Amino acid sequence: MKTQSLNSEWTFLSPKDKQWLPAEVPGCVHTDLLRHELIPDPYWGRNELDLQHLEEKDWTYRLDFDLDESLLEQTYVDLVAEGLDTVATITLNGTEVGTTENMFIGHRFEVKKLLQTGSNHLEIHFTSPMKYIRSRPYPGKMVENCEPVGGRSLIRKEQCSFGWDWGPRYPSSGIWRPIQLEAWSENRIESVHIAQHHGKKTVDLKFTPHLTRGKSAKLRGTIELDDETVSTFEGDLATIKNPQLWWPHGHGEQPLYTVTLELLNKEGEVIDTWSKRVGLRTIVLDRHKDEFGESFQFVINGRPIFAKGANWIPADSFPHRVDRAWYDKLLSDATAVHMNMIRVWGGGIYESEDFYDLCDEKGLLVWQDFMFACCLYPADRAFVKNVKAEAEQQVKRLSYRTCLALWCGNNELEQLSEKILETKARKKAYEKVFYDVIPEIVERLDGITTYWPCSPHNPEGYEKGHNNESAGDSHFWDVWHARKPVNTYETKFFRFCSEFGMQSYSSPEVARTYCNPEDMNPFGPVMEIHQKNGAGNLIILDYVLRLFRFPKDYRALSYLSQLNQAHCMKVGIEHFRRCMPRTMGALYWQLNDCWPVASWSSLEYTGKWKAVHFEAQRFFAPALLSVKILGEESLGANNTRINTMHGAEIHTVYDSPEDDSGKISWALQTLDGKTIRKGSKKVKLQYGQSVLQETLDFSKEIEAYGQEEIFLRVDLAPKKGEPTSRTALFSAQRFLGLRRDPIQVDCQKIGANEIEITLQSKTLHLGVQVDFPERGAHYSENFIDLYPNVPHTIRATFPDKITVVEARKLVDVYSLIDSY
Repeated sequence: MKTQSLNSEWTFLSPKDKQWLPAEVPGCVHTDLLRHELIPDPYWGRNELDLQHLEEKDWTYRLDFDLDESLLEQTYVDLVAEGLDTVATITLNGTEVGTTENMFIGHRFEVKKLLQTGSNHLEIHFTSPMKYIRSRPYPGKMVENCEPVGGRSLIRKEQCSFGWDWGPRYPSSGIWRPIQLEAWSENRIESVHIAQHHGKKTVDLKFTPHLTRGKSAKLRGTIELDDETVSTFEGDLATIKNPQLWWPHGHGEQPLYTVTLELLNKEGEVIDTWSKRVGLRTIVLDRHKDEFGESFQFVINGRPIFAKGANWIPADSFPHRVDRAWYDKLLSDATAVHMNMIRVWGGGIYESEDFYDLCDEKGLLVWQDFMFACCLYPADRAFVKNVKAEAEQQVKRLSYRTCLALWCGNNELEQLSEKILETKARKKAYEKVFYDVIPEIVERLDGITTYWPCSPHNPEGYEKGHNNESAGDSHFWDVWHARKPVNTYETKFFRFCSEFGMQSYSSPEVARTYCNPEDMNPFGPVMEIHQKNGAGNLIILDYVLRLFRFPKDYRALSYLSQLNQAHCMKVGIEHFRRCMPRTMGALYWQLNDCWPVASWSSLEYTGKWKAVHFEAQRFFAPALLSVKILGEESLGANNTRINTMHGAEIHTVYDSPEDDSGKISWALQTLDGKTIRKGSKKVKLQYGQSVLQETLDFSKEIEAYGQEEIFLRVDLAPKKGEPTSRTALFSAQRFLGLRRDPIQVDCQKIGANEIEITLQSKTLHLGVQVDFPERGAHYSENFIDLYPNVPHTIRATFPDKITVVEARKLVDVYSLIDSY
């Protein structure tokens, strides 16, 4: 195959002044207009409101290029557009080549007869997505959550580009993925399905190529590992002896074999080559009857694993801007906190090859939604034809991926079951797409990876409710949307919780990227644009003020909201992990942001870690130390505090593949460090076990000292793993008698761009944050509890050199007492 890239020298027509201006491909009209300073920064202030008119406009892109005439020596020359967003008409040298109406489909047009030696003129006209939507038949009043205007269900375009409760409304147009000419003869490999058959000491790989012409093929190939050939073969079957297995992150290594297939003609000449990296593993979604109902667990290479991870949304509102380095940063931050699974949420995009490459490399299992979310979709003939093409292409593209763990039909459509079941037509439409069309394609073109119709899904029938604690997966939003107490998590025993979360505000550093300091009031007009959940600000304040005192400024509010988010996810995830093996997965909402905003993310848009991401280092740790307080605190008549907290349970949960042992130590102390009572015990840490190690009653001590003046410190020191500490309180933090004793800070240089910060205080400080604002530092840990008279050292790594003098001048240390 010969190729000619067409990614440069494009121009686009500015409708305002009718000028042709340079364009970037891949790209979109919003970023092209921004580069020419024809629109303001879409993420700044209230600019989103002023840019809504762009979705109503048509756009034209054109390219004049000189043809590489060697392409004409081949039998076929195709124009290959990997992604056009969305409704487009393509003409080459004045002749229409084709039309598109699906952002998620790559298109290939045979154009050899239209090409000219020398100069050629390619033009792509994009119709406004809103014009297209209004031209479509609208089957009654569609149910579309998170859609302020209406109609997104009628177009196969990134659904969250029309706005979501964490993202702006920017349904753009453009050539969002690469475009090129490809010339070939005889036959071509479109994709290859790989079936793995695991024996005791061998793995057989069965290759089924999808060819452009015909079904039969003559193949030969090689398989390499670390640049050494481990297998050569002719035909469609290869055997690998003494295979090295691929494991999810935290469970083993991720060796990837390079598979190279050659397609031969009758004369034995190579006419096409296909090469990919593949890990050897088995993945099964295990659903068997047990004492709790029906299991929902992923079994990798015969080992049940607890899925630890988060939900993924597009990493930018303009997805073409996300390069491999950006993906690498976000996914590395996921594995840095012990995640082993990412759910690609169904309101975004099918991600790039870079994304799936990195998941393969890093050991991140992928729960892959099809791109349908939170609304009812039509099922007329044209729409179903469009969906079939989309699903077939994506299943062919991704089915060989090592990281692929599950195909899921959609996000949360079955939460609309009452609306689905209102009419026979709606029920028929829903089930046609998600129970007939898509699962048939998955079975035909994959046949190995499990298909799950919806998340959440009740396997006893979606008409019986979407969350079932006995079977299936669940989305639990009573903590947040329903404002239930955080300890409500501890009353739920889901088999797999694939969505739950708590919002927090942007850090001041990130807030400064979209508003001026004088606008940093969450209820002001600027920051309201960057809070997309209608009740979000009220709910954040509700939860924050249940736990903490009223904050003194925006920095304090942001900090407290992040501490609250970390607390909520800690309570939920530690409970789910303690319930192992009854519960076998917790994927919180959400890992990342698509722009700077108040949201449920643990990583801000700039990549800055929120408090909850640092907390994830602890609640997703292979050796989890979890302390559950016995009793609760509530309000009675006339705002009377009722506090029944009297003791604690100490649990360990372990999911590292190698068993360990260690020691648990605990101490009940006053806020200034006096030890009232202490104890310790040796513990065994064995894979897949959740163990209640101690139950402690402190009723007498609480009566003597009061709940506001004491805390419980618990330490786990494994022989092999990292030591960890946990703090348990017997009152909400707002009632604690914390002291304003200063924190002593010492900075020492340990490398050209590394500083160690050692903290020490005479009294307890909670949620201590070390920060170097605007310097982009990465911290070994953060938002820690600083115990009385116990030094604690945090390592900060900077993107460039820093001196000790600079570090001592710039370091900012903040704790809970500073927020009041």
